[in-house]
Formats: sequence, C-alpha cells, structure tokens
Amino acid sequence: MKKKISLISIILCTCSVFAQSLPKQQDSIKSLPDITVVGYNSKSDYQQIPEIVGTNIYAGKKNALIVMDNVQGNVVMNNMRQVLAKVPGIHIWESDPSGIQIGIAARGLSPNRSWEFNIRQNGYDIAADPYGYPEAYYNPQLQAVQRIEIIRGEGSLQYGPQFGGMVNYILRNGSDIKKGFEFESQQTIGSNALFNSFNAIGGKSKNNHYYAFFDHRNGDGWRNNSQFFTNSGFATFTHYFSQKVSLNAEIMQSHLRSQQPGGLTDVNLYSNPQQSLRSRNWFDILWTTPAINFNYDINSNTKWNTKLFATIGNRNSVGFLQSITVKDSINATTCQYNNRLLNIDEYRNYGLESRIITVYNLGKMQNTLSGGIRLYTGSTYRRADGVGTTGINYDMTVIGSYPKNITFSSNNIAAFAESIFRITDKLYLIPGVRYEWLSGEASGKNGYTSGGSEIILQNIIRSRNFWLVGLGSEYHTSKHTEVYANISQAYRPIQFANLQAAPTTDVVDPNLQDAKGYNAELGFRGKHKNWLQFDISGFYLQYNNRVGIVNVTGTQSYRLITNVGNSNSKGFEGFVEANILKALRPKTKNDLLLFASYSYTDARYSGDFKDANTKDKKVENAPTNIFRGGFTFGIKSFQFTTQLSCVGETFSDANNTIAPTVNAQNGLIPKYTVADLTASYKFSKKVNIKAGINNITNEIYFTRRAGGYPGPGALPADGRTFFVSVGFKL
Repeated sequence: MKKKISLISIILCTCSVFAQSLPKQQDSIKSLPDITVVGYNSKSDYQQIPEIVGTNIYAGKKNALIVMDNVQGNVVMNNMRQVLAKVPGIHIWESDPSGIQIGIAARGLSPNRSWEFNIRQNGYDIAADPYGYPEAYYNPQLQAVQRIEIIRGEGSLQYGPQFGGMVNYILRNGSDIKKGFEFESQQTIGSNALFNSFNAIGGKSKNNHYYAFFDHRNGDGWRNNSQFFTNSGFATFTHYFSQKVSLNAEIMQSHLRSQQPGGLTDVNLYSNPQQSLRSRNWFDILWTTPAINFNYDINSNTKWNTKLFATIGNRNSVGFLQSITVKDSINATTCQYNNRLLNIDEYRNYGLESRIITVYNLGKMQNTLSGGIRLYTGSTYRRADGVGTTGINYDMTVIGSYPKNITFSSNNIAAFAESIFRITDKLYLIPGVRYEWLSGEASGKNGYTSGGSEIILQNIIRSRNFWLVGLGSEYHTSKHTEVYANISQAYRPIQFANLQAAPTTDVVDPNLQDAKGYNAELGFRGKHKNWLQFDISGFYLQYNNRVGIVNVTGTQSYRLITNVGNSNSKGFEGFVEANILKALRPKTKNDLLLFASYSYTDARYSGDFKDANTKDKKVENAPTNIFRGGFTFGIKSFQFTTQLSCVGETFSDANNTIAPTVNAQNGLIPKYTVADLTASYKFSKKVNIKAGINNITNEIYFTRRAGGYPGPGALPADGRTFFVSVGFKL
C-alpha cells in the first residue's frame, strides 16, 4: 500500500512542479469542456458525440450522448428505461428498489450489474475491479450527472476489457457557473414515502473553480421489505495555472443501504408482486472514488491529459439465502429465526491513465493521432459464508470466524494508439491498436473440510499479454450525414470467481484463457436540417472461449473450470427522432418530438460447445426484440412526454428452459410492455417543477431470475408509482 501511495505522490508532485514552471497567461480561461455545448439549444436528450473530444477519438464508432438536462423521466430513481430509451438495444434489469444497482447490457450480453460494459465516472473506472470482478455496485445518482457517454464495439481499443463497450457518467461540475457563488436545489417526493434532496454549490474566480453537491434519497420501496436510503457527496476543485494548464481534484463518496425483499415463485409473483417472503436480507455499499486530473494544452494542435484515480469500496450483505421455497420462519426448537449468512468484500484499486492527442499533416490532409498508457493495480479482500445473528435488522456481527477468507489481486499495464487518417474530405480511416499485459491471482482459505481442516485455494496465478487491433471508417455523404463501419477485437479477462477453486471438488484448467472475440458494425447516421436525426446500423459480435464449468466423471469426478465454447450475436439497431412542428414550421419555438428505437438480436451458442445441451441454444438474458418509442410536446416552458417500452421474451438459462422451475430460478422471462408519463414546467431559468407517473397501467412483469443474492427466485419490477419535484437556483 505504501508503495502505491508513494508512486502516486511522486507523479502528482511532478505534474504540479511542471505546471508551475510553465509561463502564466492572463487571458480569460474557458472552463467549459468542448462537449458541454453539444445539444445545448436542443430539446432532445439524445445526441451524437463529436469526432474528437478532449484527448478521445469517437469518429467511426457507434456512440450516443445523453444530455441529462433534457431527459424527461424519473431521474431521481435512476430509471434507465426512460433515460436510455433512445439508445437502441439496451436491455435493462429492473429489480433494485433503491435505483442504485443499475444493470444494463446490449447485443446479447448479460446485464448483471452492467459487467459487460467498461463503467466509468468522469473518465475513470468505478467498478469493483474492471479485470477480475467488473460488477458496478456503485452508480452515480443520475440527478447529479450532466451527461452519459455510451460507446459500442470499438471502445475496447481505447478503454480496455469488456465486449459491450464503455459507459461514462460525467458528473455535474458547475462548468456553466460564471459567478463567485451559486446555489441550486431540487426536492422530490413520490410514492412509497420517496424523498430526495439534491443540493449543490459552486463558483468561479479568475484562476479557480469549485463545485460540490450532496444528495440524499430514502423510501420504503414498491414491494414490502424494500426500504432504502442513499447518501452521496461530491466535491471538485480546479486551479488554472495558465490558460493552457489546469489541475483538478475531486472526490465522490456514496453510501447505500437497501433491504432486499428477495425473489418469488411465478405463482406468487402474478398473484401479488408486492409481497415479500424475506424480511431479514440487507445490502450495504460504501464507495469512495478520489481522482486527480491534469490537463495541458501544449499548443493549438496537441493536448495532454493524465488521471490518477482510486476505487475504495466496501460491499456488505447479510441475509437468509435459501431457495424461495424454504420459509424464513422462527425455528420451533430455538424460538428464534435461523442464523443469517454474512459476506464482506473490500476493494482497493489504484490507477493512472495518461493520454495525448495531436493534429498533424500528411500530404495535404490534416490527421489526428491519439495515444496513451494505463497502469492499474487492484486488490479484493473477501470474507464469505460467515454465520450471522438471528436478528431482523442490518447487523454484520459474525459468530466465530469466516470460513472463506480470500485475497484476489489484478495488475494491468496497457498502451493504445489510434489515428484518424483523412483520405479525402469525405473519407476517414481510423485504425487502432492496444497492448495489454495483465495478471490475476487468488490465495487464501476457501472453507473447511468435514473433518475441520482448512481448504486452501490452489496457488493460481494467470499472467498474459496480447494485442488488440481494430479499424474504423467514416464516409461523409453530406455535411451532416455519414456512413460508418468498424471492426475491433475485444476481450473479457478471467474473473476472480474462475480462480476460486476448492481443490477438493474443482480443478482450474491450466490452459484457461480469457474470452476473446470481436465486434463489427456498419451504419448510417446523421441529421437533416433542424428536425430529424437518426442512426441505423447492423452488428455482429463474436464471443469466443466463454468460461464455464464442465463435470468430469471417471475414477475421480470433479468440476472443471474451463473454456466451454463460443457464442455470436447479430442483428439490427435503429433510432430515429423527428420534430414534426419544426419540419412544418422551421422557425417555431414549439416542439413535437416523435422518437422510436428498435433492436433485433439473434444471440446463440455456437461452435464445438462442450455442453451438448447448450449448443445452438439462444443465449440467456438476450431478448430478440426491444422497442421503445414516444413523443414530447413542448410549448414555451411546458413539456409533456410519454414513453412506451416493449421488451420481448428471453430465457434465463443457457439450456433455454421454458417452464418455470419450482424455485423460479430458471424458466422463461415473458415479454412485457410499460408506459410512462412525465411533465415539466419552467417558471423561469431558475425555478422548475417536474412530475411523472411510471408504469401507468400497473403492468405486472419481471426482468430477472436470480440464483443467489438478492433473490433467489423471480424478482418483480415496480408497479405504478409517481413523483413530484421542485427545483430552484440562487
């Protein structure tokens, strides 16, 4: 730990001394990031990211930018089906009563805590461990988010692992504040005792800028036994050494505690989805993400950015996790409940990313080169299967010691380069390459034998290095429309769970490999005048060397953790939005925005799959059809929005089980349709009111079957709820 902190301190001191040695400039300093102005005068919440932003290249990639100020939906509860309604193909798990545990995926990948995306905040990692345990236990409250960047496919070259691409939550930083002090507040109430309070201050002087917010949310949840609270605080301070050089420090801390109502059988769910058969299950997350950001505009053509960041997270859970068919009732012998199960994870991760971008001439054409390096080290300390109390409330008191006490570690060194070659004014080629070195290790105690002896994990270390390559392209058919195409290699590292093999029952294949494959896309996107925007594309995702378990029988039977086979996903993703009033009357200030997003996905297991029962079956949690559509009517300061979300049926397991099992952990997840309404009115630039009704028809549906925490069983989504929010600035 001391070595990690010393390294970070040295780098920070070097950056600071270097910045102070640069010449001072007295000109006014621009604090607005380039991308902030995208969609600033538009009523639409969906925009395409410019080709270059800061030190990042977005040209040739399928991307989307969600401008949160324009989102008409229940932002307070992180309702992603409304926030990402215009991003085609996003599959969303709706099963968390607090709204913090966001689960999204695309193209036949699993939404489990968004672990098939590289999840970032302000450009740096916030998942538990992006290499060994990429679950996003923490996601920022969307009321505090300024915009969301979503990069598909080729994002693997610039951002590293995961087939889904990259999701970057960019927090509000007060960049639009022009005075020394400003205060803003948004207060919300809603169904099931919902209360949310968001308060922020910020200001700007000649060489300094600061911003801070605190967000509190609590409620009882739509289902029984689903009360929660969240507290989040964020502070950022930027000092401008000159017009070209700035140093920013920021820190976010979030604390979530949520009662988990557990799963239900299908019969129970459809008879009363609000019921709960678990009252003693709790989940607690404390997440801290400090970061330091150094920017240097070396000249008009070259920019350099370096980020130092950390993730310091604690994940605690306590509960009764038997099958939902087993009652959690008072034991007749002891006259008490049975003991609960305790699990604790501690994440201590540190990283550095340094990027540079420059413009150069090759012949008569101006080209752009972006490159960077990444250093990362992470440790996960896991204590599992502890015997807890017989109580009801949140209590992490352990009886005795934890049977499992494991340390996981991951280390990564990466470098990438990507360039825009402008062949002509219309045709761009964007090749890229990334080098990865990474290692993963597991050690510690994995339980006890029947005789009471400790089970020590196999001494497993996986170290490897490889290259990823990709090629993107754009052909500009007009000033505002373009054809884009790309193909890019991607990978998903071996997970910590795959290294946690008890030598008495499991064997890790010595030839176990990372899952590798590629994404390919071909699309047409753009805008027509001021009333139409669209993005239509086809995709193909090849996912090789999926990791799984094979039962080996013989003189000695065991479970082999190995690469079990491949899968592929192919399909269509389309989005179109038209402002009908502006099409008829271009100068009108009123709006009638109609939008539709649709995806078709055929995701199947393929090739020589080791489980014969799975070969050629559909991939689980991969709906074939997802449609979302709606309209927004705006007149002067009033806006009214309605949305419809239609998601097709999907399987919950690789064997494509249709009839639900008795414990509801396997079986078909039926299709569903949900409608939402939202309205807002701005009394002035400083005072607003918003209100909405979610799931107007009170549709009974579920999006997930869980085999463990927070279930097990089918997890109902929320029924009809409402919210009212009032905000002001001073």
